Amino acid sequence: MFMGEYRHTIDDKGRLIIPSKFREGLGDAFVITRGLDHCLFVYPMSEWKQLEQKLKSLPFTKADARAFTRFFFSGATVAELDKQGRAHLPSNLREFAKLEKECVVIGVSNRVEIWSKEAWSAYYDSSEESFNEIAEKLVDLDLNL
Repeated sequence: MFMGEYRHTIDDKGRLIIPSKFREGLGDAFVITRGLDHCLFVYPMSEWKQLEQKLKSLPFTKADARAFTRFFFSGATVAELDKQGRAHLPSNLREFAKLEKECVVIGVSNRVEIWSKEAWSAYYDSSEESFNEIAEKLVDLDLNL
């Protein structure tokens, strides 16, 4: 399980340090793709394969299913860590997520997300007040936030 929030920078060659706490869970090779909310999603191969099966089961006759599958798979790339624990982020993915220098890398249960510092701050600030409402709608639990 991935959890936590870490701040790192992208170097001039497009490499980003993956937090050490996430490296073992991601394994030797993992998938980086376009995510929702203009961030990148990073999946260990086992999670990617499960997600791939779910997406394959969507009806290809539905335009929304075709569109989402194209969006998700066309941006996907297999990545590996170098000896310093860095992953190369292809330019098309950096452009999509508006990643320039400062990034926030967060753990979200079965995946890792990579956000530009500015986008994460804006998302967090705009959502912070509604987290209790969201929790009430999604889960029938009192989280005492």
